[in-house]
Amino acid sequence: MKLSENRAARWTALIIVSLTMMFAYFFTDVMSPLEPLLTAASEAENGMGLGWTSSEYGFFSGAYGLMNVYLLLLFFGGIFLDKFGIRFTGLMSTGLMFCGAFIKWYALQGDFEGSMWVPFGGECQMQVVVASLGFAIYGVGAEIAGITVSKVIVKWFTGHELALALGLQVALARIGTAVALGASLPIARAFGGVSAPVALGAALLCIGMVSFIVYCFMDKKEDASVAQSDEESDEEEGFRIADLRLLFCNRGFWYIAFLCLMFYAGVFPFLKFATKLMEMKYGVDQNLAGLIPAMLPFGTIFLTPFFGGIYDKYGKGATLMLIGSVLLTCVHVMFSLPMQSVALAVIAMVVLGISFGLVPSAMWPSVPKIIPMKLLGTAYALIFYIQNIGLSMVPMWIGNVNDKNTDANGIIDYTETMTIFAGFGVVAIIISILLIIEDKKKGYGLEKPNIKE
Repeated sequence: MKLSENRAARWTALIIVSLTMMFAYFFTDVMSPLEPLLTAASEAENGMGLGWTSSEYGFFSGAYGLMNVYLLLLFFGGIFLDKFGIRFTGLMSTGLMFCGAFIKWYALQGDFEGSMWVPFGGECQMQVVVASLGFAIYGVGAEIAGITVSKVIVKWFTGHELALALGLQVALARIGTAVALGASLPIARAFGGVSAPVALGAALLCIGMVSFIVYCFMDKKEDASVAQSDEESDEEEGFRIADLRLLFCNRGFWYIAFLCLMFYAGVFPFLKFATKLMEMKYGVDQNLAGLIPAMLPFGTIFLTPFFGGIYDKYGKGATLMLIGSVLLTCVHVMFSLPMQSVALAVIAMVVLGISFGLVPSAMWPSVPKIIPMKLLGTAYALIFYIQNIGLSMVPMWIGNVNDKNTDANGIIDYTETMTIFAGFGVVAIIISILLIIEDKKKGYGLEKPNIKE
């Protein structure tokens, strides 16, 4: 019998790899609430201000995906995963995360002089350039780790509670995001600098790397149990480059990939700017402004596993994606309105949390229904690669838009910004409808339950 048939064993494996991703998500968003400090003048904020411009902050935020997008490192990481296996790729990616985090911390600690021109960012301060380099290296490791963990869960949970398991992994990861959004600014103020929460994040990444090493021993036992069970395995050794045509010619796969691009472009880049939005448009106190965006990941902690359980038991995956896309659009339309009620902002964030629970809980478990296991790493990598286009380009775009819409008093008009985010939601709705139509034609089973009786 395979080790993964043991309920305790597969849930233990899930918890171990989920810890790695939870710490990664903490580090990804650890500087999102720090925009007010990063963009404040150096003499402001008790000397903690770094004097970055909104455009520099946008470039830094977008640097996360630059190497993944323009050097194709994430795509090649997926091929590595399918060719060389989970253990090798996971250890490589966690090492890259820690190295990138250390460079980012060093940049925020250092006293840099001068500036340089960089692609997509124009003329940037050297501190911004070095911090962005570290964030870009970290981004390569984090995204490859993400696809590795996704394949781990599919490996252990196919035929069982797949959507619930993926949902719980996302939920634990969102705890990392929520803690980062809620605690980073207080930590920075308490320890007198923006590097303090970054140092904490780097330490957690080290713990996450150790967690994955522990998982590797379980993975080796699972492979041995598969070999003893005499079951056919569509695993890494079956991968061939020629098989990529099965991926590239699959219309349903491309619908999911571009739905991912549009949906996440309307969420993660929004979170990068949400703290300052709460301050400037809704008048929330600076020390509390990060708590409203933190409601988003806290909501998904409960909702993503809940909706995943519904998908496992009752199906309707494509429908869940459509509903989530509609809610995303409604939220950004609400934020674009001239009304400045804090209660409205809180309600909108709660609805966005529901949306953010619906779509990922259905989208990620749907990929194995469309793509065979031997190509799953490459499939997830290509989806993450397309997603990274949004994660890198949208923050830079929004940073420039915010600069353009800043008045002489430093107040930003967010109407254009939120209209852009609402546009992403509209496109996501269209793609979701096309996916439902394609599923009916090809019979992928996106509307059917995941648990096999």
